[in-house]
Amino acid sequence: MRRGKKYRESLKKYDGATMYELKEATTLVKTLATAKFDETVELAVKLNLKKSQSVRDTVVLPHQFKGEKRVLVFCKPEKEKDAQDAGATFVGADDLIDKIKGGWLDFDIAVATPDMMKDVGKLGMILGRRGLMPNPKTGTVTFDLKTALSELKKGRTEFRADKTGVVHLAVGKISMDSEKVAENVRAAITEIKRKRPVDAKGEFIQTISVASTMGPGVWVSIKDEE
Repeated sequence: MRRGKKYRESLKKYDGATMYELKEATTLVKTLATAKFDETVELAVKLNLKKSQSVRDTVVLPHQFKGEKRVLVFCKPEKEKDAQDAGATFVGADDLIDKIKGGWLDFDIAVATPDMMKDVGKLGMILGRRGLMPNPKTGTVTFDLKTALSELKKGRTEFRADKTGVVHLAVGKISMDSEKVAENVRAAITEIKRKRPVDAKGEFIQTISVASTMGPGVWVSIKDEE
């Protein structure tokens, strides 16, 4: 794939084969960003996984960089006040399900109480494609709405390894202090390590890199993060 002129110029500013200490890498990513908008800093972690293994969980990063999330809660009437008090943007049951079936998707996260999942499951094709389907593994299917919404509003975000064993996760913005981005990276890596499958063998983390939306990737020394 042919890269743009700015991208090619960025490649001349550093050694693409060098493994950098994390703080140095996040600082370097800022200098390599050339877009006129505030680029997102992306973390990519290549894991040593078998086809039968998976890594998926959530993490609350110490330094937030995203706007207020609109949280929708599917629940029975007796739980509506709990959801509203916890800060839900939208609360309902069959009314919201029908609205979504009609094409409405003006929210960022969906949470459901367990007793609603039989009905919410009918939205699988719609919500699943957009990564909005409530899931017990990510803490979005629960009766403890207060705790769930508190963490989601703090910026709890899901991560999962793709089919090639790579976890991609947004960890900051170019406008952020590089040390804060580095702390977000450390928090993400710590959680990824905690999800190592019990039957995984050898080195679990193979490579770590960070890059801005439009910039080249910078390798991070794995030993520094062990």
